[in-house]
Amino acid sequence: MYALQLTSEQIEMRRTIRLFAEKEIKPIALALDREDEINKRYPWHVLSKAEKLGLRIFSLSEANGGCGADALTDCIVAEELATADVGIAATLNQTSDLSRLFFDHYMNDEQRRRFLPSFLADERFHLAIAGHEPDSDLGWVYRRPNIEGTGYRTTAVKDGGDWIINGTKNFITNAPIAKLILVQVQAGPKLGGMSGVRMIFVEPNTPGLTIYEHDKVGYRLSPNGALIFENCRVPDTNMVSENLAPLVQHMTGGRARPRFQALNLGIGRAAYEAALEYAGMRVQGGSPIIEHQAVGMRLADMVIALEQARSLVWRAAWAADNPQAYQDGTLPDLPLQLIAKVATSEIVFRVATDAAQIFGGMSVMREVQMQKYIRDALAFVNSGQPNDVARLQIAEYFSGYRRPKH
Repeated sequence: MYALQLTSEQIEMRRTIRLFAEKEIKPIALALDREDEINKRYPWHVLSKAEKLGLRIFSLSEANGGCGADALTDCIVAEELATADVGIAATLNQTSDLSRLFFDHYMNDEQRRRFLPSFLADERFHLAIAGHEPDSDLGWVYRRPNIEGTGYRTTAVKDGGDWIINGTKNFITNAPIAKLILVQVQAGPKLGGMSGVRMIFVEPNTPGLTIYEHDKVGYRLSPNGALIFENCRVPDTNMVSENLAPLVQHMTGGRARPRFQALNLGIGRAAYEAALEYAGMRVQGGSPIIEHQAVGMRLADMVIALEQARSLVWRAAWAADNPQAYQDGTLPDLPLQLIAKVATSEIVFRVATDAAQIFGGMSVMREVQMQKYIRDALAFVNSGQPNDVARLQIAEYFSGYRRPKH
């Protein structure tokens, strides 16, 4: 049965990562965020120290050389890192979670023998997954079947023992630094949705692949980019098995690990903590503004909202580790990760803007962290998919509509 009680190991891990984040990340985050040259933002020295804590391979199974963290512990660590800087947290968390998916689930034995040793040996070996692409429509509409003829524009065509890939992917986290990228391609008939979509591993130095880096407003310390495929030839041995459809459906059906929501939560907590500290220092009317009733109520609302968000994130994390709880009635038959996504992104953005109100005019000064928290929070409101689309997907669950699977 679902119960909220952290283990002693989880509590110790939270303490360790919080100390690491406060000592190694927070002091340098704002200065790196302000760097105009993208390459100068990469905090390789911090990522190297994070490697010693096992954070790059945190979610990878112990059998494959990782730490084997469960979803809840993963989310606890993500929040602590993101409270210091969400960009650095996103880089580590993306590689950590993808290592679990790639090496524990998606790869066959031959692929694992080729890629896993290099991944474990190289602290700069990061991972990316490329799904999103510009101007594509996968045919999702509320309570309607998938639209035939829609799908990814990035195609893979079989040519002997290879696949030829053409198309564009954008907004891909870790793309500029990744040494292995899992690309979603249209390799079969376009019957709508994910029909005909397959996944193939591509190395960034493959001829025909060009990677461009995006210069973002929010979480600037996390590299993000576009992938251009022009007759990019990839061996058939890099293709992921078609028999993984049930796993992919689980990962995309609103019941995956709520790790992005945990990262987002870290931003909200950082904004609240900054506002609380400032309210204790700023004097107005002869007393610190934290003694003013209006400020106290605003801070209280922030605390309440963040606790609500954390409860949703932790519950969704527990559900990701215990999917049987949906079947036995312990949990409602709802996409809890999607619910946490909508609630957390809107709560955190509101908390960040409320925190800025406490800072007043100082909130827009570049030398103050608050303006960074607002930019970081904004980036999550529509990350992955717009919140309104997520709401409609949630509505399909409680209205009893089950999308046809091809």
